[in-house]
Amino acid sequence: MAYKIAVGSSDGINVNLKFGEVTKFLIYEVSDEIRLVEERIVRNDTEIQKINENSCNISGCSKEDCGGNGSGCNGSSDVISKVVLISDCRCVVCKKIGFQAQKQFEKKAISVFDVECEINEALEKIAFYYGKMDKHESFRKRNILF
Repeated sequence: MAYKIAVGSSDGINVNLKFGEVTKFLIYEVSDEIRLVEERIVRNDTEIQKINENSCNISGCSKEDCGGNGSGCNGSSDVISKVVLISDCRCVVCKKIGFQAQKQFEKKAISVFDVECEINEALEKIAFYYGKMDKHESFRKRNILF
């Protein structure tokens, strides 16, 4: 089963951006191989504000009554727009992902990985992890005696 991973990187080689610093996500698809399939640009402030206002109005509350530092029901509009942008991904990989973003990803069942290393290394380890999880295999090494 193929899935997507969103990565925060400024150079396309290293995972070196905090979630809040990301202006575009590199989207990798993992199947039999790992390959870069697209870059997704983060929206500007005006578009972000519209998303946040719509989500607040849909749930029937006011910005004053909600959490998220007065930004509405779903918290910071910057965080919400980024979460929506990569909501079809199985996980997101950045140098650091803050609490507010982690909570939003948790609501969508998207895993978060805080790492600072080369993209290839992170993707290989995550693909290995999900490969074992999807097959319900143990991560322990088995010592087989003959």
